[in-house]
Amino acid sequence: MDLLHHFHLHPIVEIHLFGIDLSVTKAVIMMWIACGLTFAFLFLAGRKAKLVPSGFQNLIEALVEFLRTNLILETLGEKGLPWFPFIATLFFFILFCNLLGLVPGAFTATSNINVTATLAVIVFFCTQGAGVVKHGPIGYMKRFVPKGIPIFIVPIMVPIEIISQFAKPFSLAVRLFANMTAGHGVILVFLFMIIMFKSWFITAVPLLGVVIMSAFEIFVGFIQAYIFSILAAMYIAEAVEEAH
Repeated sequence: MDLLHHFHLHPIVEIHLFGIDLSVTKAVIMMWIACGLTFAFLFLAGRKAKLVPSGFQNLIEALVEFLRTNLILETLGEKGLPWFPFIATLFFFILFCNLLGLVPGAFTATSNINVTATLAVIVFFCTQGAGVVKHGPIGYMKRFVPKGIPIFIVPIMVPIEIISQFAKPFSLAVRLFANMTAGHGVILVFLFMIIMFKSWFITAVPLLGVVIMSAFEIFVGFIQAYIFSILAAMYIAEAVEEAH
């Protein structure tokens, strides 16, 4: 059996427009569902908000407050609160994409490098845009050259700073893609072992492995969504901070 077959995407509905492949695949459907769940999750929690929250509303408010404090206030400060909707949406979208992959027959959209790369590119443009708006085009470019360095080092520093700006989204994309692919790959190995071994005694071992890894992947799904989101917030904070 080909273990990588699970990660191969095949068009469900083929759409080609002006030479661009816009086909609908299982990953696209999973992202649609993740978008719907993100909206429903927050809408249902706030639709009948009570002054004294309880139950589901209490859970969501606690989670949102945790994200607000850790992703925004501790990185961007009070002035960064306008970025909270973007960062929180990023977190919930990635989280649901991660968790949907654990549903039998579903697909982990974040195990596709195209998906994680697109998210990273969005963060990249938001970061650069925030820096330009805050400091102006010239002022933002000046930040690539730290004050006080010898003039002969400038030709070396500028390319290094530019490369570092592109390295950040690259690391975001690869980190999320690699972690989600590796975790689900291990689960698939255990599942194929269950199919291969016909003995109930031997099957118990990989079955236990599936259960343990699935529980661990839920934890990893939360952690990876949080890491991606907090790094995005930190990159934006770095772009808008005052030069020293």
